[in-house]
Amino acid sequence: MSEDFLKYQAQTTPHPLAMEISHAEGCYIYDTNNKPHLDFVAGVSACTLGHIHPKVVKAIKNQLDKYLHVMVYGEYIQEPAVELTKLLAKHLPDSLETTYLTNSGTEAIEGALKLARRATGRSEIIAAKHAYHGNTMGSMSVMGYEERKQAFRPLVPDVHFITYNDCDDIQNITRKTAAVILETIQGGAGFIEPKGNYLAKVRTRCDEVGALLILDEVQPGIGRTGKLFGFEHYKCIPDILVTGKGLGGGMPIGAFTASRGMMSTLKDHPKLGHITTFGGHPVIAAAALATLKEVTESNLMAKATEKEHLFRQHLVHPMIQEIRGKGLMLAAILSSSKLVDEVILTCQKEGLILFWLLFEPKAIRITPPLTISNDEIIKGCDIILSVLDRIHKKSK
Repeated sequence: MSEDFLKYQAQTTPHPLAMEISHAEGCYIYDTNNKPHLDFVAGVSACTLGHIHPKVVKAIKNQLDKYLHVMVYGEYIQEPAVELTKLLAKHLPDSLETTYLTNSGTEAIEGALKLARRATGRSEIIAAKHAYHGNTMGSMSVMGYEERKQAFRPLVPDVHFITYNDCDDIQNITRKTAAVILETIQGGAGFIEPKGNYLAKVRTRCDEVGALLILDEVQPGIGRTGKLFGFEHYKCIPDILVTGKGLGGGMPIGAFTASRGMMSTLKDHPKLGHITTFGGHPVIAAAALATLKEVTESNLMAKATEKEHLFRQHLVHPMIQEIRGKGLMLAAILSSSKLVDEVILTCQKEGLILFWLLFEPKAIRITPPLTISNDEIIKGCDIILSVLDRIHKKSK
C-alpha cells in the first residue's frame, strides 16, 4: 500500500508521514498494526467532534437512505442544506443572515472575494502579510507568503498587503478598496491573535471608506476558540463570514455568509454569479447540521476554554518558549524548526499525532477534537514532555 500510495496518489511534500490508517474513533486514529494514536490535530482542525461521532454518523446514514446528489446548488429545496443555513443564521448577528454552501474553505474564500467585488463595484482587495486563505488561484492571490505562490504567478491583480496587528497600516484601506480579508486568528503564521482592538479598528476604517470586511473563520470557527466564531471575542462583526473545516464534522464543506441583500447580487446581472454542482450536498449538509447542533447545544465550547488552561498548565518545559492561540487552537513554540521536526516525528512513533503550521517553522500544531477528555490531554502532554526531556538531556 505504501508503494502504491507514493506511485499513484499525488503528493504535496517530498516526505509525507505515510501512516497507513485502519480506522479511527473518538480522539484516536489506528494504524494497520492496530496501534492507537492520540489525535492532537483533528484532521487539521476539521474533526470538531472527533472521529465517527455517533450523531454525525447517524445523520449521514439517515440521509443516505433518502437521496444523494439530485441537482446543482440552489435549484431544489433540500432539507439538510436549508436547516443548516437556518441554524447558522440563528447563531449569527442579524446582518449575517444568508449562507452559500460550498465544497471547501478555499472555494468559500473565492465566493467571498467575488461577492465583495460584485457588491461594491470596486476591485482592490487588501489582505494581511503571512495570511493563508486556501490554495486555489484567488485564495492564493490573498496569501501573504511569496515563497509559496511565486511559482504560480500571475495571480489575481489589484491585491495589496498590510501587516496584521499594525494599526498604522489600516490607513492603506481606502475608497478604492472593495474588501479587507483577514483571518480572525492568523493560522499559518503561528496562531497570532489580534491585539489592541485591531479588528475593531479595521472594522471602523472599512465603514469610513465603504469597504467590506471579510473574516476567515475556517480554522477558528465552530467552537474551537471557546465561542462559536472567533470574532465574538473581539467586538467585530464582519460583512462576510467564511467558514469550513470544523463545520463538516469530518466531511468536506465550506460556507460564506452575508446579508440577504448582499448575497442576492450573485443571482442576477449576471445570473449564476457563483455556481457549484456539489455545494450543499445533502449528505455533507446533514453531517454539518448534526455537528453544529452538538456544538451549540452541548458544553463543548465552554469546555474548550477550560481545556486550553489545562494544556497551558501541563505544557511547561524549558524548551517550550510560549503557547500561542486560543481555546483548542494552540501552538507550542520551540527554538528551531529542526527541534519541531524531531518532536513531531518522535511523538508519532510514541502514539501521539502532532503537526506543523504552514509558515511558522518553530510551531507545533495542537488542535485536538473539542471532545477530547482531560485525561487524554494530560496523556498527550506527558508524551510531549517526555520527548522534550530526552532531547534536552541528549543536547547537554
